[in-house]
Amino acid sequence: MDSKSIRQKFLDFFKERGHHIVPSAPIVNKNDPTLMFTNAGMNQFKDIFLGNQPAKYKRIADTQKCLRVSGKHNDLEEVGIDTYHHTMFEMLGNWSFGDYFKEEAIKWSWELLTVEYKLPKERIYATVFGGDKGENLEPDNESLELWLKYLPKERILYGSKKDNFWEMGDQGPCGPCTEIHIDLRTEEEIKKVPGRDRVNNDDPRVVEIWNNVFIQYNRKADKSLEPLPEKHVDTGMGFERLVMAIQAKTSNYDTDVFQPMIKFIGDACGKTYGKDLKTDIAMRVLSDHIRAISFTIADGQLPGNAKAGYVIRRILRRAVRYGYTFLGFKEPFLNKMVPVLANQFAEVFPELKAQQDFVQKVVLEEEISFLRTLEIGLKKLEQIRTNIEQSKGEKVIDGKTVFELYDTFGFPVDLTALIAREYGLEIDETGFEKEMAVQKERSKKDAVKETTDWVLVRDEEGVEFVGYDHLHAKSKIVKYRKVTAKGKDQYQVVLDTTPFYAESGGQAGDTGVLQSGKEKIQVLDTKKENDLIIHIIDKLPLDVKADFEANVDEKKRLLTENNHSATHLLHAALRDVLGTHVAQKGSLVNEKVLRFDFSHFSKMTPEEIEKVEKIVNAKIRENIQLNERRNVPINEAKSLGAMALFGEKYGEFVRVITFDPSYSVELCGGTHVSATGKIGLFKIVSESSVAAGVRRIEAITADEAENFVDSQLSIIEKLKEVLKNPKDILKAVEELSAEKTKLQKQIEEYVSKEGQGIKEELLKKVETVDGINVVISRVDLSSADALKQLAYDVKAKVDNLFLVLAAKIEDKPQIAVMISENLVADKKLHAGNLVKELAKEIQGGGGGQPFFATAGGKDLAGLDKVLVKAKGVLKEKV
Repeated sequence: MDSKSIRQKFLDFFKERGHHIVPSAPIVNKNDPTLMFTNAGMNQFKDIFLGNQPAKYKRIADTQKCLRVSGKHNDLEEVGIDTYHHTMFEMLGNWSFGDYFKEEAIKWSWELLTVEYKLPKERIYATVFGGDKGENLEPDNESLELWLKYLPKERILYGSKKDNFWEMGDQGPCGPCTEIHIDLRTEEEIKKVPGRDRVNNDDPRVVEIWNNVFIQYNRKADKSLEPLPEKHVDTGMGFERLVMAIQAKTSNYDTDVFQPMIKFIGDACGKTYGKDLKTDIAMRVLSDHIRAISFTIADGQLPGNAKAGYVIRRILRRAVRYGYTFLGFKEPFLNKMVPVLANQFAEVFPELKAQQDFVQKVVLEEEISFLRTLEIGLKKLEQIRTNIEQSKGEKVIDGKTVFELYDTFGFPVDLTALIAREYGLEIDETGFEKEMAVQKERSKKDAVKETTDWVLVRDEEGVEFVGYDHLHAKSKIVKYRKVTAKGKDQYQVVLDTTPFYAESGGQAGDTGVLQSGKEKIQVLDTKKENDLIIHIIDKLPLDVKADFEANVDEKKRLLTENNHSATHLLHAALRDVLGTHVAQKGSLVNEKVLRFDFSHFSKMTPEEIEKVEKIVNAKIRENIQLNERRNVPINEAKSLGAMALFGEKYGEFVRVITFDPSYSVELCGGTHVSATGKIGLFKIVSESSVAAGVRRIEAITADEAENFVDSQLSIIEKLKEVLKNPKDILKAVEELSAEKTKLQKQIEEYVSKEGQGIKEELLKKVETVDGINVVISRVDLSSADALKQLAYDVKAKVDNLFLVLAAKIEDKPQIAVMISENLVADKKLHAGNLVKELAKEIQGGGGGQPFFATAGGKDLAGLDKVLVKAKGVLKEKV
């Protein structure tokens, strides 16, 4: 059975049993502050488990794209080394929300695995929760009894809280789970060691394939457990491991999920998979990592230097490193794998195929950048080796340097260790770990946040958002909790009715006031946690049970709406001017500015920017009325031509925002002006690159745009005054610039002549000491550039040179040291090290290369001491 059939059989099986089949959520998690990425199939249903929203369907099944490379679930370092861990993987899952429970879940698991997939019954083991005395939890004997219908008792094992009790986080829904394992070893191996002894022992052939979680408790902030009013089932089956078991392979990578990619890699590098462990690991790393890289980019997360972007960049660089070191890929190769992957998953995850060119371009640019970094890192390591050899010290690269290579250059520590070994060196791993620990501790302190349990004020009957139609509402507090971060207390409140828009889709959250009688509570921000609207306030009302008037800051909301609607007009104009390949890749909309990121592979020309600006302002002047439609079936919305954003999770019903059906139709949950005329004026203030294939426009509207134009006109008026009101201001500035260039050349000629005269004087002062031509002298020059040029000019005339120049430049002391390359090698002289010592005499510092270095300082009186010290150093060396 091929992998496509295996996936489809799972979905069909549960569809026949009343489950609604839903599409995968994006792999990038945007509305959950606790998660960077979707790391389990249940993530998109958290709000249902938390009770924040009702379940539309009591039974659901799907296949979900997941990523586990950071935090609690960190499998990255295992990927490729073993044969069953992955970064991106598919999680097949079925859910019951207050419907069926343990009996049906266990029965259907057994039926699907043994009847439909025909896996050997005698190879299957189940684990159940064995209880925990510390938490007063009894063993899950109910699940054990249910399993006894299908398995002998010796193949049902009790598991620990770590393995068989699932928790969403430090707080929230949780419960016992039963895992299903399969023994894929040979009969000979099984005779030697029974499968029960290999379960949960990291045996690559005895693996967990399915986990059935029975959510029946709520974990409170004080760590206590309380029963949930409704019990749920949350299951997850690793698709790649399932395919391995059904196809009777010894590794996930031997299945048709990975083999097309591995064959593609092998053909490209001229190596055969299965012949050499190192190249096998590298092929596994590349075939796995390209999935994580490609699907996260397709879902809207670009590689970057922080948070989720850094995780993707790290995965990509790990793949490039393996390809470079073990497969001989010295030129970009990963990007060539994107079309192979896109075709393979076109039917199940079509978003990658739809953005294939864009994703491939982003990966290519990242590869080019890191391959360049690899070269820089290799040169730096070569320099480190030279320094160690010259110093004749211990052949160890210190931990601080290893960390610098990792942190500054993105150089993996294992690559540093590998190259160091080739040089006959070692790395100080303990020192590196200490540096890493300091960084992690710093990050932890920055991220520390304490959150109490929700305090219920009244029964929750659903939260109503009225902010599309009203900026004021009568509200009551449903629940609240305290959050402490960086020593500061704030409170989060949930209202039964709210006009406050919560930050999402790039639009900033509303601020305003909650008022009861004379008491006013400032709403500092409005956020979404999953789909729950949370209002952030700095203090609790005196009476949390009071009735409140919820008032949004009207001016801020209006200005934000101006920018949001202008973003829609901008998007359409960009597609008109640049082409339909333009797609939104991110946005920020608040009361001051709009920022719009979009796919495009070249810098916009001034003419293109001007054209886009004119189109948007024309649409503003047309005063197009907003056409807003709510609860539109998703397929109907798409038939209207509405643009959907890749990486967004849309439900079955959506909101459609239209400004002229022939111009701008988008799916959007944000707030907008009632007519485009309210925007007033649109002005682009910058266009720049964000990442490979992604450009960014920043623009302003309304008041900000008027202020910007006024300030620019004011600058022009002041410039006219300075230039004595010329008729043609542009011509006057050009003439001024030309005159500056001419004067600059004259100064350079003067400095050159000045240096030539001093050079001739220095050449007369050359002394020979033990075969070394020595010049140690004070000079008078007008600039640091002249000092540098003088040093190089003398070097060009004198072999075996040891030169130290001390100069007063703009009332500051300066030093230059120049040493011929042969003396650097033969006499172990180093200009950079020497200039640091000399700089102490002028209360300064500096550095440079072994043959040339400079320094500056504060104490002019120390210049003569510099010359004396330089002569002393020379005597010691020769």
